[in-house]
Amino acid sequence: MLQTASQSPSSLSPPQLLTSLAGLLRAWLPGQRWFAGKGRPVTDLSVMSSTELHPGCLHLLIRTGHTGRPDDCYQLILGVREHLPARLHHAVIGRPDAGPLAGLTVYDALLDPWSAGLLLERLRVPGATGPLRFERDARSVVPEGLPPRLLDGEQSNTSLVYGDAYILKLFRRIQYGINPDLEVPRALAGGDCTRVPAPVAWFWTTEPRKMTLGVLQPFLREATDGWTLALRSLASGADFADESFELGRATAEVHLALAGAFPTEPPDPHGGARLAAAMTGRLETAARQLPGLVPYVSRLRAAYAAVAARGLSRPAQRIHGDLHLGQVLRAGERWFVIDFEGEPARPLAERRNAQTPVRDVAGMLRSFDYAAHTHHPRRSSWVRRCREAYCAGYAAEARWDPRTETELLRAYQTDRAVYEALYEARHRPDWLPVPMAAIARLAEES
Repeated sequence: MLQTASQSPSSLSPPQLLTSLAGLLRAWLPGQRWFAGKGRPVTDLSVMSSTELHPGCLHLLIRTGHTGRPDDCYQLILGVREHLPARLHHAVIGRPDAGPLAGLTVYDALLDPWSAGLLLERLRVPGATGPLRFERDARSVVPEGLPPRLLDGEQSNTSLVYGDAYILKLFRRIQYGINPDLEVPRALAGGDCTRVPAPVAWFWTTEPRKMTLGVLQPFLREATDGWTLALRSLASGADFADESFELGRATAEVHLALAGAFPTEPPDPHGGARLAAAMTGRLETAARQLPGLVPYVSRLRAAYAAVAARGLSRPAQRIHGDLHLGQVLRAGERWFVIDFEGEPARPLAERRNAQTPVRDVAGMLRSFDYAAHTHHPRRSSWVRRCREAYCAGYAAEARWDPRTETELLRAYQTDRAVYEALYEARHRPDWLPVPMAAIARLAEES
């Protein structure tokens, strides 16, 4: 249990907590997969809010400052004990040598089944704890006592699976406002689209402003993600065109549902110029950070200029925003679409804007290319068949073919590849040749 010499944890002010935690968190945060400021030291650290979830467990919102990038806000759930059992030694963050927590052990409480189980209990029974608000869909009943397990491999967030029945996604990098990964599935839950698992419960904070913290949804335990299925297809030599066709149909079905659930915007004859300017700005910013892009800049600009000249002929609407093979699940013969958070590096308001569905299509086409690069030699015919089948499936459901938007589809694939190149250079340098090969090809086409 959390123990201090003379104060209860709920009475500790943020500056007091920071006296104990600052040194530990400066060392621990940069090593976490979900930490966005990799490669940049934490130059500033502050506690935005602190709430005792239960004895021995603190919910914190931490603001970090970095040289050369905006400040970030992160959600942490920390345990504090005098004596930590051996089974939790892998969760240790450190032992403060100053402040009110001096001499106690601080650890990641999400790795503690007891704390993780109590978090589900808070979601089962709606209510408030300090600035935290726990809510549940009135039609849902969540059983108690479901054993938790932490999922590995996530880059941006942390997910807990409870009893193979529910999955709780905790957003790590927090921004003001409602997160699209709660907003969109809630909006679709009342309609006819069954491709998106509906939220069961969620929690948010009012301090310092309203921000979404986590979402509980059904866990599709028999499902396999599209990335894994694509790699299996490549490894076995099997075709993936039929699955790609059905995935295209599923994508179009979700887009149609989104157009019905959220406001749409009419075609904008000047939208192409604004879109091209934004893409060009991202390209030039990326080229300053990644010299390997410089030889392609002038030709990639041409892909964007073609969009500026033509304009946007289709209505804008809410979309997924970060669609790829890892964001879709296949259970039996049916595809599901998950993770509507969008690209976490982009501002929340931008991720909630109406955009053309072509952007999602381009993201999936890039994902087929990524999958093919894991197989040696690269199976170009596999990529071509998947891309064509996916677009054909989309056209069969949507009644318009994204392949007719040639310039726009090429520009969005280019923009996505530039984003990928910068991401890989920062986080996974061994993968950098994949987007760079696409950039070289797209520059040649332009």
